[in-house]
Amino acid sequence: MDEPLIHATTVICVRRDDKVAMAGDGQVTVGNTIMKHGAAKVRRLYHDKILAGFAGSAADAFALFSRFEAKLEEFRGNMERSVVELAKDWRMDKYLRQLQAMLIVANNERAYLVSGNGDLIQPDDGILAIGSGGAFALAAARALVKHTNLDAPAIAHESLRIASEICIYTNDRITVESL
Repeated sequence: MDEPLIHATTVICVRRDDKVAMAGDGQVTVGNTIMKHGAAKVRRLYHDKILAGFAGSAADAFALFSRFEAKLEEFRGNMERSVVELAKDWRMDKYLRQLQAMLIVANNERAYLVSGNGDLIQPDDGILAIGSGGAFALAAARALVKHTNLDAPAIAHESLRIASEICIYTNDRITVESL
C-alpha cells in the first residue's frame, strides 16, 4: 500500500535593501486532508542570526534542521561553510539521501536553497521559494519587488498570502521572521 502523499508547505525568502525575511504558511496536508493549520516551518537559528525554513516531510525537515544546527556549531556560525557541508553530507549519506525535504537558509548577507540532490542554489535576485506553492509565491514576490516599495517582510507575507489563494496546499496562517 502506498504512503499518502504529504504536501507540507510553502516557504519564501526575500532580500530587499538591508533586510532579509522568510515566511512560511502553517498548513500540513496528508492526502486530501488538512491535518494542521498552524505548523511552524520557519525558525531562527544560531543565536538568532540565521533564518531557516523547510518544505516536505516534517520529520525529515527536523532531522535536517538538527544536522544544519550541528554544522553551524561546528563551524562557529559560518553559514556558507555549514550549508556546503550539509549539502555534501546530504548527497553522500545513505540515510540522508532518503529524506524528503528542502531547506532555505539565510543570514544578513546570503541565502541558499539546499536539497537532497546536492543542490545548493543562491538566487540572482534575492528571492527563493520552495514547497507546493513555491512557484506562486516566487512569482508574486518578484512582481512585488519590481512594482512596489514594500520592505522584505511585507513582500514575504503578501507573496505567501497570494500563493495561499492559488495553492490548495498553502494556507494564510503565515509566520514571518526577518533579520
